Amino acid sequence: MSNLSVFLVGPMGAGKTTIGRILAEILGLEFKDSDKVIEDRSGADIPWIFDIEGEEGFRNRETGVLQELALESNLVLATGGGIVVREENRLCLRQAGTVVYLTADIDQLVERTYRDKKRPLLQVDEPEQKIRELIDVREPLYQEVADFTVKTDGRGPRTVALEIARLLQDSH
Repeated sequence: MSNLSVFLVGPMGAGKTTIGRILAEILGLEFKDSDKVIEDRSGADIPWIFDIEGEEGFRNRETGVLQELALESNLVLATGGGIVVREENRLCLRQAGTVVYLTADIDQLVERTYRDKKRPLLQVDEPEQKIRELIDVREPLYQEVADFTVKTDGRGPRTVALEIARLLQDSH
């Protein structure tokens, strides 16, 4: 599978980074995480960027990084949960490679994320309610860009990565 780029989308806590690393290893591709690239380039973590620039400033950085990384090949990219909110990002994802939507049920997402202080959108009184609201808005957008949808509930990351690798192989 030469010249393959795989973009993992889905809500925070679905396992994009963990599964992405394993998938890249299985496929022999480079792995990148768009949030990590933003942090490395700006010298600041995501919560700080949100505090200083707001969500809009962060989304501008995210779009720039996506457009740049979309030009690379042989890459597995774990994206931030909100990357799909901008239409230009959805277009970019669809054109640049294979998009895999990682999904998990709400309880699983809450369990995996509610204590994480590095998730600015969850620093609210009711993180579970916030996750539900984000999913309501983003679910149709994830589905719009996805070539494949894979559930991660109660499954090990390696099992999920192997399933994605099989889907990619069968589709090429």
